[in-house]
Amino acid sequence: MESKNQLEDLPNIGITLAQLLHETGIETPEDLKETGAIQAFIRIRAIDPDACFSKLCAIEGAVEGIRWHHLSVEKKAELKHFFAMIKK
Repeated sequence: MESKNQLEDLPNIGITLAQLLHETGIETPEDLKETGAIQAFIRIRAIDPDACFSKLCAIEGAVEGIRWHHLSVEKKAELKHFFAMIKK
């Protein structure tokens, strides 16, 4: 039986987002959890300046182990504030 050590095994992480994470040095779900969604997103923005808010939410959901649609209202507000700050 294969262990859950692939980024694609996490909710919200498809092949494209997994590839971006790999390019930033994040190779495993453990790496992503240790790095955190905000830092991972900052790394992605360095190589993909057009990375959107939905991508940030997808990463946070993956860290939390849930679909990003189920993030708490507070967490979404926190992410929205962060995203607004880096857009300036």
